[in-house]
Amino acid sequence: MGKLRELLNDLEGGNCALPLALEAMGERWSFMILRAAFNGVHHFEEFQQELNIARNILSNRLSKLVDHGIMAREVMAEDRRKVRYQLTEKGIELLPAMIALRQWGEKWGAGVPSTPVLVDARDEQPIGPVTLTAHDGRVIGYKELLWKHRSELQPLGQARVRADNPAAVAAE
Repeated sequence: MGKLRELLNDLEGGNCALPLALEAMGERWSFMILRAAFNGVHHFEEFQQELNIARNILSNRLSKLVDHGIMAREVMAEDRRKVRYQLTEKGIELLPAMIALRQWGEKWGAGVPSTPVLVDARDEQPIGPVTLTAHDGRVIGYKELLWKHRSELQPLGQARVRADNPAAVAAE
């Protein structure tokens, strides 16, 4: 992936946001709580019953998700003892990562497709695999990636074109 690469010892997230994401989400129960929330679970008791999770662990993880703005905590007006947890926009944006992890687990862990199957609401057909796409929508793979310093980025149309075509490379 080229000569430039990430600072791999940057654990505070100064140059790469992965450590920050892992700080918010980097353990199993947080993902299980999110999965439950994406499946319509909203109340502490429901999370506990559905996940069979200890109260102290659930309380800790829900607090962390709320602190990171991934879930919102709302005390119910009709019964102030009851609290509703809901995904925020920030939390909803984790859905592609959750789906990618599920698909990876189906392929490399379980070896079989999960059920129920997540489908597109319009035509009720299974969603496709989560992929990397270029700025123009092309699906790209690992070998088609390289690191560039943000200051080296060119406006679209001025970027250097890389091709397997020797004439295109010679024109550089």
